[in-house]
Amino acid sequence: MPTMPYLHFRGQCAEALAFYADVFGGTDLQMMRYGEGPDAQADWAGSQRILHGQVSLGDGTLMASDYPPGVEGDPQAGFSVMQTAPDVARGQAVFDRLAEGGAVVNPFGPTFFSPGFGMVRDRFGTAWIISTMPGAGDGPQGH
Repeated sequence: MPTMPYLHFRGQCAEALAFYADVFGGTDLQMMRYGEGPDAQADWAGSQRILHGQVSLGDGTLMASDYPPGVEGDPQAGFSVMQTAPDVARGQAVFDRLAEGGAVVNPFGPTFFSPGFGMVRDRFGTAWIISTMPGAGDGPQGH
């Protein structure tokens, strides 16, 4: 059984998933709005909020939705989504994109367990851990 993160947004799900697809080179971006769902409530008609969305990121799937129309919901807290980059340069590039308009929690750099590791909360409130595997080096060749 695979584990798949499911994020909840306060009306920014479509923008966030499109951003993540761009940052990570995601594929198969899919979204359904609340008003498009089977048996949708009448007051959801025309809502731009996302009932369900997903994007393939590497060999995983990131799923998300907005809270239903009229529901504020809680902001994201208490978790991070981790992505492992193939090398330090790619890890730094992804980290920098996620940090645009967000907040750096732990700057990206070498640690005792990774040649590149950082923590960031993006502009949508999602916390990310970006890491490279030991031995990944500075480039695709692992040097």
